[in-house]
Amino acid sequence: MTLAHYRKGQTDAEGAEAESHLEPGGHAHPSAAEYLKIGAILVVVTSIEVALYYVGMSETVLVAVMMPLSWLKFILVVLWFMHLRFDNPFFRTLFFAGLALAIVIFTVAIATLGGKLV
Repeated sequence: MTLAHYRKGQTDAEGAEAESHLEPGGHAHPSAAEYLKIGAILVVVTSIEVALYYVGMSETVLVAVMMPLSWLKFILVVLWFMHLRFDNPFFRTLFFAGLALAIVIFTVAIATLGGKLV
């Protein structure tokens, strides 16, 4: 009996039956179709980024548009292909808190050294 079964009040037989279709990690593995959908979204977003680069807009506008698109791709890859979507919410929180801290430190370092952020 696992701790999760104990907390839910399940017996060994009920817990084994409930998890018989799951991976050892405890979640249903995404299907190939789901991976193809995410891959298609990533291709479309990347195509938009490449097209925007060749449009010839100002550097400031280009960076302001590219950053959210890059964040979207990063989040999709982390949640789906690194399986963070299926992990314990604590690990997700830890990952994104570390990411936010890294962004803040990077921004402060660039600003301190006199770099232009946008």
